[in-house]
Amino acid sequence: MPYPGRVRTVLVLGSTGSIGTQALEVLAEHPDRFALAGLAAGSRRALAHEQAARFGAEHVAMGIEETVDLVRTVEADVVLNAITGSVGLAATLAALEAGRTLALANKESLVAGGDLVRALAAPGQVVPVDSEHSAIAQALRAGRADEVRRLVLTASGGPFRGRTRDELRDVTPEQALAHPTWDMGLVVTTNSATLVNKGLEVIEAHLLFDVPYERIAVTVHPQSIVHSMVEFVDGATIAQASPPDMRLPIALGLSWPDRVPGVGRPLDWATASAWTFEPLDERAFPAVALAKRVGVAGGTYPAVFNAANEQAVLAFHARRLGYLDILEVVERVVDAHEPAGGPLTLEAVLEAETEARRAADAAIVRAAR
Repeated sequence: MPYPGRVRTVLVLGSTGSIGTQALEVLAEHPDRFALAGLAAGSRRALAHEQAARFGAEHVAMGIEETVDLVRTVEADVVLNAITGSVGLAATLAALEAGRTLALANKESLVAGGDLVRALAAPGQVVPVDSEHSAIAQALRAGRADEVRRLVLTASGGPFRGRTRDELRDVTPEQALAHPTWDMGLVVTTNSATLVNKGLEVIEAHLLFDVPYERIAVTVHPQSIVHSMVEFVDGATIAQASPPDMRLPIALGLSWPDRVPGVGRPLDWATASAWTFEPLDERAFPAVALAKRVGVAGGTYPAVFNAANEQAVLAFHARRLGYLDILEVVERVVDAHEPAGGPLTLEAVLEAETEARRAADAAIVRAAR
């Protein structure tokens, strides 16, 4: 049955990554709902132009400056920001300033931009694409904001679930990339192994839904079927459950608040299955607690946390840093950070990130001795 609503035009930023490629497939499979206005990529120029030809994108941008220009100049209803890393912040701000609906998969830009992003965003302008935050947005429709007791984010636990801190000491880069559920890029997959990704998602949940950090919890759910939950004041907990498939939150992010029929497969209730939930081992995985601390501090602290982690992850994969040293380097950089003061600006965020990367590089050298 044809969709009776208006076709939404979409810009896909980060088109050559995992989220971007799946988004293009969703657009192509639902031409009655979506039209591709343009796409942007980082360095994979040949693939980006191949995508443009295949999916009919008239406008193609390469690199951040061209991407920001694309967002500002090409008319679109929705901008999907699937760029990896805080480098996507400029595109996030440009989309908000242009009045586009922002389907946000680039969590780092919200984490780094913090109140700068929130100040620009109109109510409902930012729609989450992360599976956890999409799940929360769906569950929140079951009650009023003042009826929410807490948000509960689920974590798969990554490839090292159940290991003690001592057992993590000799983890290799190859082991860190062996995620049991999701197929993601190098940095995001490693962040899932250290649970830095979950820490970033806690900060993102606070910024998206305006719930205090003390009312945001994390539970380990290795099946990755329940994508997150909202607990209400009467004791009811509303969970969003579906097989792990990013196409569902991508489609919902592009079409919010409407659902796209057939975009994902439902759970098979005729087959026996078990879902388990475990407490987070904060000694083995201290990233969530550290993320909450920098989130409460606010300002440029979350940007410093993210930038230092990116440097440490790259050093880990270059075998210049041990697995447990990743978070130790990040914590040292966070503890040494001295905010410049004054209102948060894009320039202040970028300056703090640059300094954090320098400090992380120095800490990496010291840790390697």
